[in-house]
Amino acid sequence: MKNFVKTNILAVIVSLGATSALVHAQQEPQFSQFMDNQLYFNPAYAGSRDALSIGGIHRQQWVGYSGAPMSSGIFVHSPLKYKSIGVGGSVINDRIGPLNQTWINLDFSYTLRFKKSDSRLSFGLKGGMNLVNGSFSELHTTTANDPTMMENYSNRAMPNFGFGMMYHDSKWFAGVSIPKILNHGNPMTWNTMLEQRHYYIIAGATFDLTRNWKFRPGTIVKLTDNAPLAWDFNFAFVANEKWWFGLNYRLIESLGGFVQLQVSERFKIGYSFDISTTAMVRYNYGTHELLLRYELPRKNSLNFTPRYF
Repeated sequence: MKNFVKTNILAVIVSLGATSALVHAQQEPQFSQFMDNQLYFNPAYAGSRDALSIGGIHRQQWVGYSGAPMSSGIFVHSPLKYKSIGVGGSVINDRIGPLNQTWINLDFSYTLRFKKSDSRLSFGLKGGMNLVNGSFSELHTTTANDPTMMENYSNRAMPNFGFGMMYHDSKWFAGVSIPKILNHGNPMTWNTMLEQRHYYIIAGATFDLTRNWKFRPGTIVKLTDNAPLAWDFNFAFVANEKWWFGLNYRLIESLGGFVQLQVSERFKIGYSFDISTTAMVRYNYGTHELLLRYELPRKNSLNFTPRYF
């Protein structure tokens, strides 16, 4: 790792790990619209929307910067006929410099319902595989024919599993999860970790401001050994249950905004834009993210109850 001199690639890695170890800061994709993409972080979320939910998300980080992270994914989840059980799945592809990773996950949840309230307590399990591809021989090094940098990796499989919990009702929710329990070594140099255990805490709530306006704050905290704390805040104002306007802030990293449109009861589209609050702001044109979600109600549902998370 010490022999990298390819300017753009090195800058990306150093920026991601500026206050910590080299590749620890962004081993997993990060999303600004995380409140609409919770299945990736917590398997207990599977089936929680009481509908077949199908979505896609694409994030282009640091536009105009060669080798910058780019993440794309699709996700689907639904309750089963026996409503206490939910199932789901997702495929996420993440690229940064010469490294290309694809996570394929399946999710299962079981929900306890409380008779005298709309509160629910859900438990989830996640299982899947990370397929790692690396074209490290394309990098320029200070040492000719450096053996560490001469290998390429094709579909190196790294199985993993995780679990999560979530308590929620119509007004607020809170969840904790460890989506990947197993640690896996970096195929480029086995004395560092490519997949290291991450701990997530995610929470949100909805408040009525007026008859037509609501306020929905949310937050996600990511904890990882040997890496700085990652903490995101998301503040959304909802107009007429149709338009969503909000702000994102990632601690000591970025600031941005987003807009979402609930086109119909079934279809939602969202866009977010972030700018770096670090020196990286001078070398790129910001981070862009697009979200799409389509939902089909259960057969015995006459209409949707509005959902805010």
